[in-house]
Amino acid sequence: MFAIQPESSTPLVTQIVEGFRRLIAEQVLKPGAKLPSIRAFAAMHSVSVFTVVEAYDRLVAQGWLVSRSNEGFFVKRRADAAPLEGPSTDLSFDHRWYLQQIFESRTLVVKAGCGWLPNDWLFEDGVRRSLRQLASDGAELGGYGLPHGHLALRVMLAETMAERQIVAGAQNVLLTQGSSQALDLAARHLLKPGDAALVDDPGYPNLMYMLRILGVRLVPVPRTPGGYDLPALEAAIAAHAPKAFFTQPRLQSPTNSIAPLAQLHRVLQLAEAHGLTIVENDIYADLDPEPRPSLASLDQLRRVIHVGSYSKTISPNIRVGFLLGGEDLLRDLAGLKMIAGLTSSDLTERLAFGALVEGRWRKHLKSLRDRLAAAHGVVGQRLLQLGFELFSEPKAGLYLWARHPDLLDGAELSRAAAAHGIMLGPGELFLVDRRPTGWMRFNVAFSNDERLWRFLGEQIDARLRSAAGD
Repeated sequence: MFAIQPESSTPLVTQIVEGFRRLIAEQVLKPGAKLPSIRAFAAMHSVSVFTVVEAYDRLVAQGWLVSRSNEGFFVKRRADAAPLEGPSTDLSFDHRWYLQQIFESRTLVVKAGCGWLPNDWLFEDGVRRSLRQLASDGAELGGYGLPHGHLALRVMLAETMAERQIVAGAQNVLLTQGSSQALDLAARHLLKPGDAALVDDPGYPNLMYMLRILGVRLVPVPRTPGGYDLPALEAAIAAHAPKAFFTQPRLQSPTNSIAPLAQLHRVLQLAEAHGLTIVENDIYADLDPEPRPSLASLDQLRRVIHVGSYSKTISPNIRVGFLLGGEDLLRDLAGLKMIAGLTSSDLTERLAFGALVEGRWRKHLKSLRDRLAAAHGVVGQRLLQLGFELFSEPKAGLYLWARHPDLLDGAELSRAAAAHGIMLGPGELFLVDRRPTGWMRFNVAFSNDERLWRFLGEQIDARLRSAAGD
């Protein structure tokens, strides 16, 4: 059927759920097929009955199985649930793939191209302790939170920003549903259809798709291993008169490049001279072991809107982001937030606050940075051994941006990888013009997997044999 690996970092329940989903999606288990009983499966794989119960219950809730009283669990018929077809491995690499398939493709077990951390790298202990504290305090489930978000967390965030040389009070902090909502609020406040906005190229796909939906003209600002291409930035400003610059100076996704201090000063000079507002996406600040300046710390929120998030370091499911700006600006953005979806979740904001103040947060960040640095060393070396070129090597953050001279089409390679259960990050997803490219984004926390290296090696060998045959 499928093997369970007790030594794996993937929880046993998740392994069982993904194993059965894969068998169903691949039609190994047909609609109507009966699964082993809970006790039989537990005995067969030497796992707890309670583990199997939870896995089967999840499969029922997700629409893959149906439970029949006194009979057992059966694969749900196609007429009952479309999800039985499973995620397509013939992925089209556009915004639909990135925003939907990357989250739905549970059969892609090697997530080398994803944008999050493995479960056991996250602050699970802190979240569980915070959950217990919330339960013991009798947290209210009714009502809504404050428009600006949970006050205690905003106060704590202002204190954290002071450590990063950003002078702000709670009135300068707006909590959001992750950084995506923060970017969306800033864009809708600053831009109207037809306006031009500068974006990093390559850059953040979600942002590009959201700006396109708003009718904004995207103007690419090329990233280099050393940060920004400043002549190209100046030329873009002169040619397009943009209203805003959405950028990620630190540990940028997908290149992981870092803009140095001198470049940050020049960007701010250009913003002042041309009336630009800068939206600084700094969601990887907690992963950076170096106390670097930010655009917001140099500008003190005059022309800079500063965006951050706890989704990368606490848990993606927490979905707590934040936005820093002037008090008048945040009053307007809070109004937009209320119109779009009322308040953000007070419960998850309290949960994040509890995790942050329970005493182990800084130790968690230190451990996380150390693990990422070690993973960068290992994954970078494996890529170099295979003949890849690395764009930059800061030994921090989540990503390596790399390309191989014999693998020229990242989308084609990613389609082949999906058929082997491997999720890659094809470079064209991250480009403004979405042209074919050999550049790929590798998440170092997920990429130290022999299945990935074996696949890449086989693809390179196949290209070499094909070239030799020509």
